[in-house]
Amino acid sequence: MRLDGPESQNVEDRRGQGFGGRGIAVGSGLGGVVVLLIALLLGVDPGELLQGGPAPQQAGVQRQMTAEDDAARRFVAQVLGETEQVWNAEFARMGRRYEEPTLVLFSGATQSGCGFAQAQMGPFYCPNDRKVYIDLDFMADLQRRLGAGGDFAAAYIVAHEVGHHVQNLFGVLSQVNDARRGRGEAASNALQVRVELQADCLAGLWARRAHETRNILEKGDIEEGLNAAAAVGDDRLQRASQGYVVPESFTHGSSAQRVRWFRRGLETGRLEACDTFAGGNR
Repeated sequence: MRLDGPESQNVEDRRGQGFGGRGIAVGSGLGGVVVLLIALLLGVDPGELLQGGPAPQQAGVQRQMTAEDDAARRFVAQVLGETEQVWNAEFARMGRRYEEPTLVLFSGATQSGCGFAQAQMGPFYCPNDRKVYIDLDFMADLQRRLGAGGDFAAAYIVAHEVGHHVQNLFGVLSQVNDARRGRGEAASNALQVRVELQADCLAGLWARRAHETRNILEKGDIEEGLNAAAAVGDDRLQRASQGYVVPESFTHGSSAQRVRWFRRGLETGRLEACDTFAGGNR
């Protein structure tokens, strides 16, 4: 990727500020549960995943930031800055003002507006405080385990979470949450899948717009993004974790769906093309 634009000023860096950093225990151990947790890599519904209330008492661990840590922060800040330029312009075309989200970098665990969050849940967006939460070390670990490496694959993850913020500003998240109440599990999951696929499409739209205006994409970037979208499909994750697939339990969409909607946003660059809730759009 070519990231020559300014860094976003909406990055809150909490890394190394406590909660035990990367030493926090994860269930039966990372190796045993990571496949189950990968499905949350691009999650949007932390209310179902986070435990509310105060964070558990743990010994704080202060970690000295390295040059590599600083480079990672700059990369994320530049990607976030690219999303801000695209979405500010898109909202302006509609006569609206884009309210930029804050991206929180943390180590191991932190408190969010949706409850206490651990890195093992993967990057997520909290609509309550309008912040994206990412542990960059754990995200990189997941990317390696998924075989979804590359700088654009990481940028796609950030753009997907920002896509959830865009949905929140449009009222999509609250409408879907209302619609899910009282429905059976399968119907509720189907609505959540449409939310996730729309965020994939919005990530593709962002990449298209950013490339048109600032030529950010290099050879191989699109393939990295498509690979990342495929890697987090529910069918692939379920097959890896339990050996079989249960479509009714999908909450993020199949690999084919995620690739198709990311590609649709990338190829059209139009908001109206990202209507995953229209009849038959799956």
